[in-house]
Amino acid sequence: MRSRYAVGLVFLVFFVISLLTNVQGPLIPDIKRSFGLSDSLVANLPLAFFGAYGVMSIPAGVLVDRYDAKPVMLGSFILALAGCAAFVLHPTYGTVLFSLFTIGVGMAMLQVVINPLLRISGGEEHYAFNGVLAQLIFGLASLGSPFLFSYLARDMGQPGGASNTITRILAGMVPADKPWISLYVIFTVVSLAMVLMLTFSRIPKVELQEDEKAGSRASYLELAKSPMVCLFFAGIFCYVGTEQGVANWMSEFLRVYHGVDPQGEGARAVAYFWGLMSAGCALGLLLLRIWDCRLLLVMFGVLAMITLAFALFGSRTVSVWAFPVMGFWASIMWAVIFSLALNSVSRHHGSFAGILCTGIIGGALVPKLIGVISTVANLRLGLLAVFATLAYITAIGLWAKPLINNATGRSAG
Repeated sequence: MRSRYAVGLVFLVFFVISLLTNVQGPLIPDIKRSFGLSDSLVANLPLAFFGAYGVMSIPAGVLVDRYDAKPVMLGSFILALAGCAAFVLHPTYGTVLFSLFTIGVGMAMLQVVINPLLRISGGEEHYAFNGVLAQLIFGLASLGSPFLFSYLARDMGQPGGASNTITRILAGMVPADKPWISLYVIFTVVSLAMVLMLTFSRIPKVELQEDEKAGSRASYLELAKSPMVCLFFAGIFCYVGTEQGVANWMSEFLRVYHGVDPQGEGARAVAYFWGLMSAGCALGLLLLRIWDCRLLLVMFGVLAMITLAFALFGSRTVSVWAFPVMGFWASIMWAVIFSLALNSVSRHHGSFAGILCTGIIGGALVPKLIGVISTVANLRLGLLAVFATLAYITAIGLWAKPLINNATGRSAG
């Protein structure tokens, strides 16, 4: 059933997912200071959040098959609400880990349901356009949340107190030495608003296409025996590990090695990382109509490694700009790897997609590896691990042999 309201609701959900997901990087220096954590313990934060994606991606597909979109979306935001509220009411390190895992489970469930819902409510002929627009909205929220954090932390930390009524109210709800928790007060309100909105919304019934269904146990077992499936799973693992490894640790790296204020310039660097990723997606749409996606993957991978070298070994000015540019080079990687993977098999696309989404757990394990190496040695050495993930991503462009190539101007002609 077509529904402009449902399309708008999906866009709003994309915005909220991004708002809750991509703010961890700017928060890491403050969380580390607030709880006196080592880098290894700090790395448990993305481990808790993205570990939930690895656990829930396939079960969430089963839930959508059985219960439809609305109850799954409601359950997702109830989990997010519980996680955010726990964060605010009892701000300890253990509660933070529990909260992030709970929020992550909710976000993983949403990721599974909103794409087929967008196809149904907006129409299949508009799905590609709406999908790109949704990703741009996602990017805008990723760009905005670090700026929101920076504003709250600076305004509430002024010698004379907060400058407006809202920030004064927020300041009264959180410990004076942990103003960053005010961000999760806002997230609690946002999650509650989404629960109420969904409760009273009419949402079209989602009829999943074959490539959107979770698939049978037999299909998963068959795919798991394929070396090619394992190789592409590793590709998604490496991509999300790269994205989150850089996004989560860049602010702390800039603070440690260049004395950058994590609440100011450090937060802006993370915001620009996501902003440039959105810009790269827009350019990538054009480039994919001209060149083979495998060539683009190799080009962007090599340029990402060169940029990472500048970020880790350059001067303060070079590093502050090189880290955000990593977002630009990472922009097309997820879509290209995912499409190459699905275009490399002739059946069980839904099951394969579930396996690939489980690879999101790379966003948990790679930042954890960086944190462990940082604790034992130093953060610069830890971030060298990202060269390995980027090298693997680049190699995919060399060995992938899809059954169907992406359409370019040349192939179309």
